[in-house]
Amino acid sequence: MSSLKKIFSDRILQITIVVTIISLFFARPRIEDINLHTIFSITTMLIIIQIYAYLHVLDVLAYKLTSVADNMQKLNILFTLLAIISGMFLGNDITALTLIPLYLNIAKRCKLPQILPVTLIGMGANIGAAFTPWGNPHNIFLVSKYSVGAFEFFSWSLPYLLASVLISLIIFYFIPRKQIPRQDIKPINISVRPTIITTIVFALFFLGVFKIINIVIPMIIAIILALVINPRILLKIDYALLLTFTCFFIFISDIQQIPIIVTLIHTMINSEQSTYFTSILSSQIISNVPATILVGKFTPYAKALFLGSNIGGFGSPIGSMANMLVLKTFTQNATVSRSEFFKKWLIMQLISLIILTIVGWLLLLI
Repeated sequence: MSSLKKIFSDRILQITIVVTIISLFFARPRIEDINLHTIFSITTMLIIIQIYAYLHVLDVLAYKLTSVADNMQKLNILFTLLAIISGMFLGNDITALTLIPLYLNIAKRCKLPQILPVTLIGMGANIGAAFTPWGNPHNIFLVSKYSVGAFEFFSWSLPYLLASVLISLIIFYFIPRKQIPRQDIKPINISVRPTIITTIVFALFFLGVFKIINIVIPMIIAIILALVINPRILLKIDYALLLTFTCFFIFISDIQQIPIIVTLIHTMINSEQSTYFTSILSSQIISNVPATILVGKFTPYAKALFLGSNIGGFGSPIGSMANMLVLKTFTQNATVSRSEFFKKWLIMQLISLIILTIVGWLLLLI
């Protein structure tokens, strides 16, 4: 019962269910409009992420990096880079949920700054998640919807990653090198064999995302692996996200059958540039996952949608789910002013949104 309550308390899912029900009064969904490859891919991704989380892989990396940091600048760099790398493989949600409480525990113990590091960890998670097809759920949708190959996808994401990291390095330059006490490494044991097996399943998942093998194969293997390691892993999956995707596929299927709406949307996104800016703006209002599904059903410009939806994850608190998790996690674990954090976090988010919007626009012109 508590699991169901957690699923349906998700605000984005609640809104999605409402608009989906309303759309059913105007048309009936078509089965072929529900992208099963995307649903199965996201299911597999969520299971693998939760297995890694259960095995505490990220916790060990974070503690080891913390033990070598002897000043504030280095600590921020290490945590942000770990967030970027973790976001690539585990997604921005798990990265934020794991690294932010861990950092805040260290910060409270050693009286370290909390606002800037947590903001950078959240931004790093979003940057890293954009780099891989599985880092952000909507990237999986893009790969499936437009049949994007691995080379093509990374030709989009690599320049964006490099530009984002460069901006991060500029921020690091202004962080003072204030000395901090070295941290002791907390002993955490990793089960080597399950970690290796999970990594093999992850490799199969990579092949499944790009349709080299049937995605059902790694999905079934991932489910079996979770059941063998600990069946409770399956209870921690973000089922709200899966339901959100399913509902939006139904909603889009319905509105595609309403001529006036189709004409209006096509008018808004009739070019690569308009697709890019529409996906950024809509992400600020409805979050980048549903925005990608909505815009993606009406535009052929996959690269513009990729850049716009990932950049749109910056800015407003609902730009991406990770943003909301950063705010929630900070509120639950920090000891400094929540209002001050939100103000400074929002300023950095908006500045990042403006800069990255310009960067993305330039990448479209290349």
